[in-house]
Order: sequence, then C-alpha cells, then structure tokens
Amino acid sequence: MPANLPPQYKAAEQRYRAAKDVEDKIAALQEMLAVMPRHKGTDKLHAGLRGKIAKLTQESERKSATARRAGFFIRREGAGQIVLTGSPNTGKSQLVAALTSATPEVAMYPYTTQSAMPGMMRYEDIQIQLVDTPPLGQRGVRALVSSTLRAADIVAIVVDLGAEPVLELEWSLSELSECRIIPRSMPTEQETVGGIYPKHILVIANKSDLPGAQRNLSFLRERYAQFFAIIPVSATEGDGLQDLPGRIYEALEIIRVYTKAPGQKADQNEPVILPKESTVGEAAEEIHKDFKKGMKYAVVWGSGKYQAQTVSKTHVLQDGDIVEFHV
Repeated sequence: MPANLPPQYKAAEQRYRAAKDVEDKIAALQEMLAVMPRHKGTDKLHAGLRGKIAKLTQESERKSATARRAGFFIRREGAGQIVLTGSPNTGKSQLVAALTSATPEVAMYPYTTQSAMPGMMRYEDIQIQLVDTPPLGQRGVRALVSSTLRAADIVAIVVDLGAEPVLELEWSLSELSECRIIPRSMPTEQETVGGIYPKHILVIANKSDLPGAQRNLSFLRERYAQFFAIIPVSATEGDGLQDLPGRIYEALEIIRVYTKAPGQKADQNEPVILPKESTVGEAAEEIHKDFKKGMKYAVVWGSGKYQAQTVSKTHVLQDGDIVEFHV
C-alpha cells in the first residue's frame, strides 16, 4: 500500500535533513509523525520515525548536562510532561502546589520562582508531570528554559483572570515565539529556517474567583477559544481543579492499555501509555522492542466487536483496553 505522504510531511522532512542541531531534528521528526497518515502502508515508516526520535532524545539528554547543573533540565516522568509558563504572578506555583505534592515557593510578589520545579499530578490510575518555570520575561530565563519548553508534551500558559488575561496570553505567545515555539492550532507566517517547535498549547485561566474574572474570561474566549482550550480555575479556592487533570489527560492524546497473561487477571496497576490510534503491534513494541516480532496474535477486551476478540497486530486500541498477547 503506498504511503501517500502529504506536502506538509515532505516539507518537514526537508527541515529534518537541513537541521544541524538535535532539537531541530527532533522537532521536524515530530511534525512528520503528526501529519503522516496512519494506515498499513505507513507502519514501518511510523516505527522508524519513533525510533529516530527516541535515539535523538537520548542524544539531546546527554548534551543537557549544563542545563541539569543550572537546575532547568527536568527529566520527563509519568504519562506526560506539562510545562507551565506565563506572565509574572499568574499563580503557576500555586497551581502546581495545589495539584501535586511539590512545594514551590508561593508569594504575592512576581518572580518568586527562580528555577524549574516538577511535581506529579494524579489522574485516576496514572501520574502526569507538571513543571513550574520562572516567567520568560525574567532576565536570562529564556535561554535556560527554552529547552524545557521545547521538550514538553504540552505547554500550558497560565493567565490571571483578575488582571488582563488577553494581553498576558499575547505576551506569552510572543515570548514563546522568541523560543521558536509556536502553537499547532494557530496559523503562522514565521520563517522555518533554523527549526521551529510546533506545540500543543493549553490556556489555564487562573484566579476565577476575583472580581471581573467572568467578564475577562468572556473576552479571552471570544478572542482565542477557536485556537486553544481555555480552562478557568482558582488555585486558591479550588474551583475547577477537580476537572483540570482530566482536561490535561484529554489534551495529551494518549490512551491507557492494560496487559494480562493467559489464564491470569489483568494487571490494572500500571497501564501501558500509548498515543491515540496506536495498534496492538505498537503496544507490543512498547513493552519490548523484540516482542512484536514473535507475537502471533492478541486477545482484546474493550475495543473489539465482542469481548475476548482475537485480533491482529494492526488492531487499533482504545483507552482502557485489556490486551493478552500470544507468541
């Protein structure tokens, strides 16, 4: 079956070939993966791209020793990494403190956060990493935090509904552009020379309890709801925080798959985390790179036409599926 690759794929492939640094190569490969059609004819190409990304990511981590010492390199943990950014005093640290067990310094004055700080947020049976970062406008921060933002699965811009959230969002987008990070959901005329990093961006509209917050939220949605998911919360009062982990999980575009051995119960303590639209074969490869080769078939509970359906490697999995591999 022919791959039938779109023009966007070929353009990203050209940027990959022209890229000189590792991060630019990873960005181009990720874009190729995002725009590539998924069918049987692209299975090998898809696996090859994922392999290249994994190899280059390891290389990038080896070259990040200086950033580690500076305290701005955060190793990705859990089901996904969400890096929070935004203007000073929007409440990023308070959000991380409210949703995780991390203890960032929280104060009413700006520029309290001096380095990147991770925390783990629970969503049902998985953990998602949130990373608090200093405001990009802080002197010298952009050069140090850019690599953390580029490596994130999602960049979450936090704005203050009690202030000027539209202006804060536009300022943050401008600062991200200086880091060569652009929203996937917005059209751009930015030059691609030197590499850009298209990112899934969420907007967390904090301080929904303040006077004028609902009016400002309406303005914000009127201007940007067509481009971003805008999630109103109050880190101090707790409003909206119960829904935020689920909204972030949806935005990650991942699924949880549970495995079981023949004749035994499913292991529902540690799901295998996969991108949406992943196949049984890709799930097997995630468990072990050689496992897929020896797999004859699988039995699936959940997304099959009926329970305990025998399926092939190309069967597309859904969130919550239980898979029994047979080799």
